[in-house]
Amino acid sequence: MSGRAQLMWDEAVTGYDFGPQHPMDPVRLALTRSLIGAFELERHLAVVRAKPAGDSTLRLVHREDYVDAVKAASADPGAADGSYGIGTLDDPAFAGMHEVSALIAGQSVGAAEAVWRGDVAHAVNFAGGLHHAMPGGAAGFCIYNDAALAIARLLELGVERVAYVDVDVHHGDGVQAAFWEDPRVLTISLHEHPRTLFPGTGWPQETGAAEGGAANVALPAGTGDAGWLRAFHGVVPELLAEFRPQVLVTQHGADTHFEDPLAHLAVSLDAQRMVQEACHDLAHEYADGRWVALGGGGYAVVDVVPRSWTHLTAIAAGRPIPPTAEVPEEWRAEVYARTRQPAPRRMTDGRVPEWKDWESGYDPADRLDQAVLATRRAVFPLRGLLP
Repeated sequence: MSGRAQLMWDEAVTGYDFGPQHPMDPVRLALTRSLIGAFELERHLAVVRAKPAGDSTLRLVHREDYVDAVKAASADPGAADGSYGIGTLDDPAFAGMHEVSALIAGQSVGAAEAVWRGDVAHAVNFAGGLHHAMPGGAAGFCIYNDAALAIARLLELGVERVAYVDVDVHHGDGVQAAFWEDPRVLTISLHEHPRTLFPGTGWPQETGAAEGGAANVALPAGTGDAGWLRAFHGVVPELLAEFRPQVLVTQHGADTHFEDPLAHLAVSLDAQRMVQEACHDLAHEYADGRWVALGGGGYAVVDVVPRSWTHLTAIAAGRPIPPTAEVPEEWRAEVYARTRQPAPRRMTDGRVPEWKDWESGYDPADRLDQAVLATRRAVFPLRGLLP
C-alpha cells in the first residue's frame, strides 16, 4: 500500500441539482473543492476522476426496474414515476439525473476499489454519502446509494468484513437496509432520534437479521459536542474491535452542526473534526488503514459544509489543518462572488470539545447516556460484548 490519499472529483458532480429552491445546493460541492485547492492539499493527494457506475454495478444494490425509472425521468423529467420516489418534493426529477447520480456512485465505487487494491490507504468522495436511496426507490435527496454500492463492490471483490460508520444527523437507513441480512457488513449509525427527524427509523432495537449486524444510536434533539463525542466513543470503537473490518467506510454528513437548518443537534465544526480524526485512527487500528470517507447531508452550505469536508480531506491526506488556521482570502472572495454571503474567517467554530469516556461512569438521569446504553444493551450481547 502506497500510503497516499486519493480525492475523487469531477466538476460534473455539481450537476446533481434539484433546483434553486431545494436545500441541497450543489454550490456546497464547488466551494468544498475550491477550499481544498486554496489550502493546496493537491500537493499531498491524488485527484482522480472515476467513470460513472454502469448498470451491472448499480444492480449490485438497486433493482433493474428502479434504474430504468431513473433513466426515464432523467430523459423526460415530466414523466417521472412517483411510485419510485422520483418527482417528489424531496427528490424532484431533473434532466441528466441518472448520469450525474451514476457518476457520484462511480466515484465512491472507484474509491473503494483503489483502497482495496492498495493503490492508496485512504480515499475521499465528499460528493457521496447519499445514504437514503433504497434498492427500489429514491428518498431523502438520494437517487443512487453510492455508499451501499461501494460496500457491495468490496464484497464482490472478496472482502470478508466491511464496517460502515455513519455520523450524518439522519439515520443511514438505505445502507442498513441493503445489508440487513449480510453478516459480512456491520452498519453503525449515530443520528438524531427518529421521533424528531426524518426518516423515522434507526431505533436501538434495529439490530439486523444477521446477529448484531446493525447498531443505531438515537440521539436526543439538542445533543451537543460532549454528548455526541461520548456517544461515538461509547459505541463505535468496541464494535470495530470485535468485528475487525478489512475496510472502514464512513459517512460524514455535516448536518449535525448547530447552524444546519434541517435538524436539531448542536454539534460544532470542531467536534466534527475530532470524529473525522477518530475514524482515521480507527481505520489504522482495525482495518490496516483502509478507509473510504464520504460526504452526506449538510445544508449550511457556506459556513459549515466546505470547512468540514476540507478538514476531512486534509486528515485523509495526512496534512490536517489546525482549527485555528485562517481561511484563505481568495476563497472568501470566491464565496462572496458566488453567493453574496460572507465566508467564515477561520477553520474553527472556536470550540474546544472534550468527551468523557464511557468507562468513566453512567448517569441514569442523563438522556444521552440513556441513548448510548440502549444501543449497547441491544447490540453488544449479540456480538459477545458486555453492555
